[in-house]
Amino acid sequence: MISAELKKQYYTALVAKDSEYEGLFYVGVKTTGVFCRPTCPARKPKFENCEFYETAEQALLASFRPCQRCRPLSHPNHVSDVVRMLVEAVEKEPEKRWKAQDFRALSIDESTARRQFKKRFGMTFVAYARARRMGLALKHIRSGRTVIDSQLSTGYESSSGFRDAFSRIMGAAPTQVNEERVLKAAWIDTRLGPMMAVADEQALYLLEFVDRRGLEREVERLRKRTRSAIVPGTTAPIQSIERELTEYFDGQRTTFDTALFCLGTPFQKQVWDALLAIPAGETRSYQEIANAVGKPGAYRAVAQANGANQLAIVIPCHRVINSSGELGGYGGGLTRKDWLLKHEKQNKDSSSSITE
Repeated sequence: MISAELKKQYYTALVAKDSEYEGLFYVGVKTTGVFCRPTCPARKPKFENCEFYETAEQALLASFRPCQRCRPLSHPNHVSDVVRMLVEAVEKEPEKRWKAQDFRALSIDESTARRQFKKRFGMTFVAYARARRMGLALKHIRSGRTVIDSQLSTGYESSSGFRDAFSRIMGAAPTQVNEERVLKAAWIDTRLGPMMAVADEQALYLLEFVDRRGLEREVERLRKRTRSAIVPGTTAPIQSIERELTEYFDGQRTTFDTALFCLGTPFQKQVWDALLAIPAGETRSYQEIANAVGKPGAYRAVAQANGANQLAIVIPCHRVINSSGELGGYGGGLTRKDWLLKHEKQNKDSSSSITE
């Protein structure tokens, strides 16, 4: 997790094109959809338009594509012809599933490609190609349009290519909509960035920032535990939480009324109930939550349950901090956690002033 202080440090290095930071971070530019290395010669984006990642794979999974000027998937000093050819090939057909004959067509040995990518970038070529497809799949489902509309608008020549990209992030093929249980997934734009909401017609199952690390694993666990197909679309709970989030960010709401479906152990649900009891504008330590659930020695387990919460903001895990007063961790990033706490405290103080 990259702290707020480190993000500022990285941004300073980005503006200065500091070569000492090469390989330490990559920056995703939200306004262009590309990610760059620290020394990219392109015009520098504003800080608020930057997302920082420790690896190129994280940037790819967040749907950013490699910058064509600084080529972040190439070593700053040298890159082999094998790596260069494969990176260019993937960018020409990012949705492609690579097979043995594709390597032979380029006169490239598969084991050589795997070894050189791993040595240079810390991930295999297959991992890179998969991450690129997954990033595309994220974009396909953001609009909540029908599967066929998404397929045609993105230029897929065959439905099989789209189904593969879709299934790699959602865990179920789009055609599996006739299963007994179906959950809908939609993107919700918020002041702090887009969020993914997953729900059926009765309740909200998941609400996470789309750039949260491991989101695809969360979706996969949800699909397996509910034995559901997850497809793009919207439901009444998704429409409800979208409206309530707008009110929350506008300072008009501190609690949420959308029905929730919490998948967790009895202990996790006990912790989440304790989180819901924390008033907006206030915080509790992990130890205080452990005391509240009657298990004062289980503060580490409380921290784990806090991190397992799949309903960001609605179940306010951001209101739990370290006993020292430090922010601690947060799946959506410490910058967002700090903003949420300040936002809620400001609204609480404003409400108190009006009451007085």
